Formats: sequence, C-alpha cells, structure tokens
Amino acid sequence: MKFKKGDKVIVVAGKDKGKTGAIVKVLREANRVVLDGVNMVKKQQKARRSGEKGSVIEIAMPIHASNVMIIDAKTGKQSRIGRKKVGDKLVRVAKKSDQEI
Repeated sequence: MKFKKGDKVIVVAGKDKGKTGAIVKVLREANRVVLDGVNMVKKQQKARRSGEKGSVIEIAMPIHASNVMIIDAKTGKQSRIGRKKVGDKLVRVAKKSDQEI
C-alpha cells in the first residue's frame, strides 16, 4: 500500500464520494485506511460504571484503500502515487505533477 498516516486524500467512490480528509490510521493487512470525518457511523456505548448513562457516539470506520486517491499538492486535484529513485533513495511522487510527496 502506498498511503501513509497524515496523507491528504479524497474519496473517489462510495457514500462519501468527494469528501476529503487526512489519513488517521493505515490498516495494511486489511488494505484499508481510516480518515478523519469520513465514513462516520453512530455506535451505542454502554455505561462504564454503575450510575453512569450510556451514550451514542460517532466514530470513523475504515474505508478500502482503492476508494481513495491522494491530493496533489501542486495542482490540488486527485492523483495516483508512483515511486521514483532520487540519488540512492526511493521517494513517492504524484503521477499528475511528478512532484515528490
């Protein structure tokens, strides 16, 4: 997977299509990412102590990595991610502008 925590991405498929957000967590083995404020679901939480009330909370659920694309810093549009050798290191580049990520 070519995504990293903190990358700015846009959702290209699904119920949240068009929304943008930063990656909070990358789940490599499941090929999914968690974005802040995207794919939010309501979850009912039990009371932890006696006398305390339960509540309904909203949490961000994972979305498949194929449904998001990185936002190119130069153009501000969605782009694919490639790799390029600079010196003796491989760096990630945006395919649209060929600029390092």
